[in-house]
Amino acid sequence: MTAPTAERTTGEPTDEPTGGTTDEPTGGTTEGAAERTADPRAWRPTRRRIADGLLAALAPIAACGVALGGLTTWVGTGSAGSPARITVTDGRVFLPYGNVRDTAAFFRVTNSGGADDRLLKVTSSAVRGDMSLSRHRMTGGNAASARTVDSARVPADGSLAMSPFGLDVTLRAEAGWRTGVYVPFTLHFEHGGPIEVQAVVVRPGEGQ
Repeated sequence: MTAPTAERTTGEPTDEPTGGTTDEPTGGTTEGAAERTADPRAWRPTRRRIADGLLAALAPIAACGVALGGLTTWVGTGSAGSPARITVTDGRVFLPYGNVRDTAAFFRVTNSGGADDRLLKVTSSAVRGDMSLSRHRMTGGNAASARTVDSARVPADGSLAMSPFGLDVTLRAEAGWRTGVYVPFTLHFEHGGPIEVQAVVVRPGEGQ
């Protein structure tokens, strides 16, 4: 019996297809291939479709980036709801002239926190008599008026600078005070609590 492979290699026709050859023409031009290519439901990656997909994917990422940037700025600037942080510096007391004992003390209050605070009162173990917060206002003609206030606001991320032309602490000076002497004071804050400081005795006009 002769093997059939010898006849197929000569190119003579047979009843069975061989080696991937069919009755249809080659080169991808068959009727079935054309029908598959023309299917309207087939998705083609056009430029417009790719661009629309990228925009849809980037939109939530951009929104998250903006929100994160705002939160970073909010936290970085110290405004993220942190409590009041109070420091008191530049304490000084005016030395009165002659027999007058009424005088005033001044401080610089700084709030580096993210919330307001209030100065409620000032006390001193070295001062006899009452002490009060007073606010002065110029009324014209080099005259000034003063009124007692219950408290003074210390703004968040700001300061309160006392002066003879604004807020001060009125008190009665002690007989033994001299320039250069330090007097202890305690400033009481609504949120910051009591803060103890020293104020130096100076003549009016010095250190202003």
